[in-house]
Amino acid sequence: MKTLLVIGASGGIGTALSAALTDAGHRVIGTYFENAPEATHPLIEYHRLDVMDRNPTLDFVPDRLDGLVYAPGSINLKPFTRISPEEFMDDYELQVIGAIRIIQAVIKNLRQGMDPSIVLFSTVAAQKGFRFHSQVSASKGAVEGLTKALAAEYAPKIRVNCIAPSLTDTGLASPLLNTDAKREANADRHPLKRIGEPDDIAKMAAFMLSEESAWITGQVLHVDGGMSSIVQ
Repeated sequence: MKTLLVIGASGGIGTALSAALTDAGHRVIGTYFENAPEATHPLIEYHRLDVMDRNPTLDFVPDRLDGLVYAPGSINLKPFTRISPEEFMDDYELQVIGAIRIIQAVIKNLRQGMDPSIVLFSTVAAQKGFRFHSQVSASKGAVEGLTKALAAEYAPKIRVNCIAPSLTDTGLASPLLNTDAKREANADRHPLKRIGEPDDIAKMAAFMLSEESAWITGQVLHVDGGMSSIVQ
């Protein structure tokens, strides 16, 4: 049994991942910000955490931690000239600085872990040029750079990888999928002709936390229905 910390376990990919991990017999310590989830499995516990707090309290994390997933994110799609520098900074604070704070707070716990692994999240838009994606691309591009730097710094003890999904059917993406026409159009943009499901991403994250991925580090893994590599 591993002990795994999932930051942002209360919705979307975080919820799907927590379920997959507990079903596999691992202990999950999940965090939420606003709405406390009901613990429906004996191997999961939830704690409130504000990742924007400059000094987050993580006293609920045990001395030995075998994996960390940082799942908080945002999708703000607007023309570049309508995004203020302050909005760019707020997004960077959530997606990059928040991850840095959490990793720094638990790195000593991960050092004590069994094949410890860190999983971060980017987006297909960080490496593909999409209109109106400047805000999320700027932050997630930084996450990809952070992934590679930390993988180099903490090898061979701690593995660090990043998953870059395309559009996934979560609450975060609901404004982009709130009509049948939008869903059909977005599905059609992908070579595999469907929208991603939380389980598609969660399965990859669970794999990256497992011993089966023990020779993988410093990678940005595209789980995106072929969007990043297939031209139609």
